[in-house]
Amino acid sequence: MSINGQSSAKREMVLIWIMAFSAFMVYTSMYGIRKPYTAGAYTGLTQFGISYKVVLVTAQVIGYMISKFIGIRFIAEIDRTKRKQYILQLIGVGWVSLFLFAIVPFEYKFICMFLNGLPLGMIWGLVFSYLEGRKMTDFLGSFLSITFILSSGLAKTVGSLILKIPGINEFWMPFVTGGIFIFPLLLFSYILDQSPAPNEIDKIHRTERKSMDKAERKKFLSEFGFLIVPAVITYALLTIIRDFSEDFSADLWREAGKSNNSFVFTQSSLITSFLVIGTLSLFYKIQNNFKAFIGLHILVIAGFILSIISTILFSYHIINIFTWMVAATTGLYMGYVAKNCLYYERMIASFKIKGNVGFVMYIADAFGYLGTVLVLLLKEFVTLEMHWESFFKWVFYIASSLGIVLIIITLSGFIKKFNRIANE
Repeated sequence: MSINGQSSAKREMVLIWIMAFSAFMVYTSMYGIRKPYTAGAYTGLTQFGISYKVVLVTAQVIGYMISKFIGIRFIAEIDRTKRKQYILQLIGVGWVSLFLFAIVPFEYKFICMFLNGLPLGMIWGLVFSYLEGRKMTDFLGSFLSITFILSSGLAKTVGSLILKIPGINEFWMPFVTGGIFIFPLLLFSYILDQSPAPNEIDKIHRTERKSMDKAERKKFLSEFGFLIVPAVITYALLTIIRDFSEDFSADLWREAGKSNNSFVFTQSSLITSFLVIGTLSLFYKIQNNFKAFIGLHILVIAGFILSIISTILFSYHIINIFTWMVAATTGLYMGYVAKNCLYYERMIASFKIKGNVGFVMYIADAFGYLGTVLVLLLKEFVTLEMHWESFFKWVFYIASSLGIVLIIITLSGFIKKFNRIANE
């Protein structure tokens, strides 16, 4: 390689790292607005005859779910010149809703949490649109995925520390915590917006990405709808487990007697983050898109198996609760991140679809969060005498077993379709 070629490669890697870190910081800032309230216990509070924390979680998830359904069209048709503007406006609305959460009367606070979730569901599609369609998207997406794991724990850790400041209660804590993340949001959204568009080499590796009008969206669904259904159900299962792990892990740690350790959220999240990104970032080395697509199916199955095995080991007291939660959530996050950041990226490239990841991903996200809402309500209204430890065990067992079956069905269908197209 020539000196100029080496210099160009170094500049490219510097650019990739800047994009990766900037996207990570923007999405982490969103988590700083979305998740800190889950660090609160809201002990003894109820509304509508159910636990107040469940009311808040459900209200926010309903808003987030509606945002995902709106995003199916919004993200597919997005004007890419306005992405930074949308990111700042939407996260700003989410932060203002936390201020209202602190000051409005108790009986209306859940509405503020609904308003918090409503704009924030758009942020993933806006951020990922900067990263998709590149030969390094697997690495960029994997790096961004750390936010799903680490940033939730970070937001709860910061929230827990803020609660220890005299005069700040559980209602003011989310707004104060969110304020800490505003400066990095402003800085890194600006840097991310300077990212160059995918070049010709990127387009050769991954196909060109573009907005999709109504006719193009209908064509996509008519061609792939049958195969998308089990894939969406699998993602819904992973979304449900991820949301439960994020929103109620504080209650599990409390039940286990670890409530005094504010850093337990970040400790477990850090370990999971490094394991997940270390595995998924290697997929950029697989240049054949369909081979990588098959590999992602296998990885999701392996993640489900890890979750089941670690839960069995914990049930027989072979491993402790910390090791269990790290292993089980690592397995499930392996599947969640693969499906969220890389799965549809490689699918679009494999089948040379003229479109964007955001459209199909928001279909999966919308139904995933619908599933989360239904399970939240089922848990609260169906009388089950169950501790958090037992509840997490059964969620891991049932979702993982069903997920393995669904992934096998999806994998078989895509292989048949790919071979049929290749033989035409």
